[in-house]
Amino acid sequence: MSILRDLFGPSRDEIWQQFAAGVGGNMTEGGFWGRSKVEAAHGQWIITLDTYTVSTGKSSVTYTRMRAPYVNPEGFQFTVYRRGIFSDIGKWLGMQDVEVGDPQFDQDFILKGNDEAKVRRLFADAKLRELISAQPTIHFCVKDDEDRFWGGRNFPPDVDELYFRVTGVIKDVDRLKLLYDLFSETLDELCRMGAAYEKTPGVTL
Repeated sequence: MSILRDLFGPSRDEIWQQFAAGVGGNMTEGGFWGRSKVEAAHGQWIITLDTYTVSTGKSSVTYTRMRAPYVNPEGFQFTVYRRGIFSDIGKWLGMQDVEVGDPQFDQDFILKGNDEAKVRRLFADAKLRELISAQPTIHFCVKDDEDRFWGGRNFPPDVDELYFRVTGVIKDVDRLKLLYDLFSETLDELCRMGAAYEKTPGVTL
């Protein structure tokens, strides 16, 4: 084991145990066939970190994701991700990109939502923008249901989830803590806006 550790560094489960300890969460090890996950509370919400793998036949891709179901009374949704060449083409063709008045953030990210006024109000939170900018790769959004094709589930009508996904396995304690802080800050700000209720959503992932 020490030889493998010297070659590849700490394992995912080692890093995730450290992350769980740092945020007061619980780590469940998946074993050989199972899927490890970390569950950490923030207020009434449970933030869950795990991975899943998508097979494309000849190859497969593993993703790290973080999720947190919450009561979304108005169905407010947003998506934010880093700008790239294809998103620039999409914007030129008329794709939505909400600007929030922070020149650097507006330059670096594509921001969409079903209520532009609420999007601007949410992302007026400087701490939230800072936490998003700290992620080298990010796809962060509100989902009303999960992809059932990949083993997801449907939520009750008033429940949605904050959802983060990135290709590969994150083995960086500091990055994971920043993601946890991003979820916590977003949930708190959504509550301040009236776009989330500080109550248990009644959904277990």
